[in-house]
Amino acid sequence: MFSKTEREKTNTSAGGAAGVKAAPSIISANLHIIGCLSTDGEMQVDGSIEGDVTSQALAVGEKASISGEIIADDIEIHGSVSGKIRARKIKLAKTAKVIGDIWHEVLSIETGAYIEGQLKRAKKGAAEKEMPQPIKVKAAPVPEQSAANAQTAAKGKPAPQTSDSADEKVAVKRAAGS
Repeated sequence: MFSKTEREKTNTSAGGAAGVKAAPSIISANLHIIGCLSTDGEMQVDGSIEGDVTSQALAVGEKASISGEIIADDIEIHGSVSGKIRARKIKLAKTAKVIGDIWHEVLSIETGAYIEGQLKRAKKGAAEKEMPQPIKVKAAPVPEQSAANAQTAAKGKPAPQTSDSADEKVAVKRAAGS
């Protein structure tokens, strides 16, 4: 997986010193990461990751586990992945265990690999258009509940509607028949 390909030869000559190739980022077996990882290069995971992973090339070792979405150009999985996988080329080894949907152009599955999820083939050249992009969502703050509303809710009665707007107060009174 980490051999020199035509794509890598082009990337090496286009950016920086000729003939210099960056080493892959390695997550060792005794390392547990909670959070998202992103690299433009190659990544080898032998430990565990709880979070999304974005990489050009990704190798998931036999004892490794990833819980989160994976986006890469080239993925080779020998370990455990729980989450959505989106890649141009995916290889699942016989020891791979994947729970989640897989979006791919090229998919290779060895006998013995475990898959629980849907497989979706993306058309060549249109991979970015067909593959869903991650959605960034911010959670809205939860309004504090007043003591009166909490007591009413605890008794099983619906909490009275309150609002800062005079128009909304009138609408609530009209709906209640007042």
